[in-house]
Amino acid sequence: MKKFTYIMLSIVLFGAKSLYAQTPKGDVLIQNATVLTVTQGTLEETDVLVEDGIIKKIGKDLSASGNIETIDATGKFLMPGIIDAHSHLALDVVNEASAPITAQVSMADVVNPFDVGIYRALAGGTTVAHGLHGSANAIGGQSITMKFRYGTSNPEDIFMKEAPRTIKFALGENPTRVHGRGKNIQPRTRMGVEAIIRNGFAEAQQYKKAWESYNSVKGKKNNTATPPTYDLRLQTLADILDGKIIIHCHSYRADEIYMLINVCRDFGVDKLVFTHVNEGFKVAPELAKYTMGASVFSDWWAYKFEVYYSTAYNAAILMENDVVTSINSDSDELIRHLYHEAAKTQRYGGLTDEQALSLITINPAKQLGIDEFVGSIEEGKQGDLVIFDHHPLSVYAVPQMTFIDGVKYFDINEDEDDQRIKVSPTEMVEPVYLKAEDERCMHGVELFMQEAAAFNHTH
Repeated sequence: MKKFTYIMLSIVLFGAKSLYAQTPKGDVLIQNATVLTVTQGTLEETDVLVEDGIIKKIGKDLSASGNIETIDATGKFLMPGIIDAHSHLALDVVNEASAPITAQVSMADVVNPFDVGIYRALAGGTTVAHGLHGSANAIGGQSITMKFRYGTSNPEDIFMKEAPRTIKFALGENPTRVHGRGKNIQPRTRMGVEAIIRNGFAEAQQYKKAWESYNSVKGKKNNTATPPTYDLRLQTLADILDGKIIIHCHSYRADEIYMLINVCRDFGVDKLVFTHVNEGFKVAPELAKYTMGASVFSDWWAYKFEVYYSTAYNAAILMENDVVTSINSDSDELIRHLYHEAAKTQRYGGLTDEQALSLITINPAKQLGIDEFVGSIEEGKQGDLVIFDHHPLSVYAVPQMTFIDGVKYFDINEDEDDQRIKVSPTEMVEPVYLKAEDERCMHGVELFMQEAAAFNHTH
């Protein structure tokens, strides 16, 4: 009986250990690198020691115990892991377009840890990405901040546990097209988008009051009050009003950006980040004063009407007006080249190296509420690091190694070649599709030529 008890206890303890197991933490000593700290200048021929996933020491001639991997980075550049504040990578079907407000859904439920795009992002030096709901709804679902710990089968291993909650809002053509023109319901206009958001917040206020009234009498003698019906959608909106959730809002036009600033001010909401923000340069002082920042494209525009009035100087203008600015990808491919996107701000705006690098490191970290942990190379922060062969703002730069919490997840020299060409099971096999389309098109052309020849012959 005693032996059986020990066996059962071992099983229980093993299960508990597995249930609460920590994500991998590593040890590494990187020596003789040009260290681009982002927040504390550039350190030449400097070592960085990571122990148990944390940057323990930055300096010269550092040593480590024999079992810690030592990497000679002489002639190379070390920077913080790149952070993408707007991504849909590793998510499955991002738009719950069934209603203008779908705050009850969460992207954490549809993270695919097997997506090979994660590995490709690591190959581009990206270690953290903000996985957003789509922009079909005025108020979409809750988003998820991910650390790209590729190789796990458990989505929760990818979640950044320290990150605060976030949610997606959207203004302009997307919600008006999906719901107004698509379903003939509100919002059909930009005014309707504002009304949807105001009505949602007002409804959440009433929901909060109902619970506050109930809780004020709960447990009192002779109390007969019944609790309100729990509603996840309204509770999420109430959490926004209480400052527990950061809004990340899809936006383009200056008038709409200013509109949402005013709506949030009316309801006491100050945790607000605008994303894309193509006309942000028009309202830069307001963005600096009332929001947590703007996450922009470097030079994407003119792909639909509301983004025709744009400029590649947007990021630089925002930075010069003290807006916490980042550059995002919104693309499974561009996420691999965010260091190139940041470098464009030196051509369009003349930003310094540190300003340009902050666009893809410490600034998106601030917008996601994780700058205490990542976004710069500082003692005490998490060991998310990237080694480049050239300065990362150079067109010749290629990432060599990428670390998360001191664990190496990408090595350009040691990784297997087939890792790079692996196909995601969710991707369409485009060449086959295009070949079939081409055959149909050519058949159509042949029929048209035959009919044209017959017409000319008879006329």
